[in-house]
Amino acid sequence: MTTKIIPALISTLLAVGATDVLAADASSCQNMRIADIGWVDNAANNSLLMVLAEGLGYKPKSTIVSLPITLASIQKKQMDVFLDYWSPASDDTVKPFRDKNSINVAEKPNMEGAKYTLAVPTYLYEQGLKDFSDIAKFKQELDGKIYGIEAGSGGNKMLNQIITENKFGLGDFKLVESSEAAMRVAVARAINSKSPIVFLGWAPHPMNLQFDMTYISGGDDYFGPNYGSAEIYTITATDYAERCPNAAKLVANMKFTTDMEAALMERIMAHEKASVVATDWIKQNPQWLDTWLAGVTTIDGKDGLEAVKKHLEL
Repeated sequence: MTTKIIPALISTLLAVGATDVLAADASSCQNMRIADIGWVDNAANNSLLMVLAEGLGYKPKSTIVSLPITLASIQKKQMDVFLDYWSPASDDTVKPFRDKNSINVAEKPNMEGAKYTLAVPTYLYEQGLKDFSDIAKFKQELDGKIYGIEAGSGGNKMLNQIITENKFGLGDFKLVESSEAAMRVAVARAINSKSPIVFLGWAPHPMNLQFDMTYISGGDDYFGPNYGSAEIYTITATDYAERCPNAAKLVANMKFTTDMEAALMERIMAHEKASVVATDWIKQNPQWLDTWLAGVTTIDGKDGLEAVKKHLEL
């Protein structure tokens, strides 16, 4: 009986086309649920992924939520993908989920060469605020404030820890928690008036081009060596690769560079639509498609590279 079944199966595959029989992903995978924690670099990453996913027949959607909610949602399988886990800045936030094996963190980073620590306007650096240990000396000028980003972020957690432990004499300081956008507004206002301000800074980010700013030393025990040198990782739901192997392959292929991100972020921060910015960037740098789409098909199993090029009119 076996000898009759095998030729029959081969004939069927040839008749209907093997790529149609071996469809890449189930239709339930079409809705790709992507987390966005409100950082511009996250919007840049997500926009590239979403443009490619649309070309492959998926319906990606990003939702803005905080980092803790992102991790809880991925744990509960309510979201699929997060492309912007900064390590070591967010390690403490991610650790409980990793310890329970309730999320999947990629083995290798999707971007290297990033950094994340406190910064000041260069004029304040030249006045002597060059190290974490110098901040307390400028308490009156700084109004006892350090500007962070959204509550629950890794950077804010480390700053709160420093304040709680009275490290560097900062026990009486207040961390201003708001958002990346609000922090940038505060920095811009301070620089326009030549006022003192200490704030969370990172690269890649257009702030490094927009502001005359300098990173300060001394935060290695909290933010890591070399001015908070960071690696960025992708997080997915634990069953995503099994449930949606083709989509998971695309997500795993998404690698970025700091220069790429800065170029995207600058336009997004100028209020251009992220999908338009990403599409333009890919059209100008089509060589990246070979990396991102290696081994990836459309959702129904057809040639992924061909489909995306057609989608982008390349």
